[in-house]
Amino acid sequence: MILLSRLNGVDFYLNPNLIETVEKTPDTVIKLTTEHTIIVRESPEEIRKRIIEYNREIFQSKTEI
Repeated sequence: MILLSRLNGVDFYLNPNLIETVEKTPDTVIKLTTEHTIIVRESPEEIRKRIIEYNREIFQSKTEI
């Protein structure tokens, strides 16, 4: 899960596998495969970095087994 912040400053964790699109409009809008939409403080670039980091952690732990 990746840590994100809503516009009101409340932090939450999101399963990045549910992300369908991320757009900057000027706020960052995340559309999920569940058809929900979330607006967050992080930039699309920051979200991308967090997803990459999350996937690295997942795949590294699988290769250590």
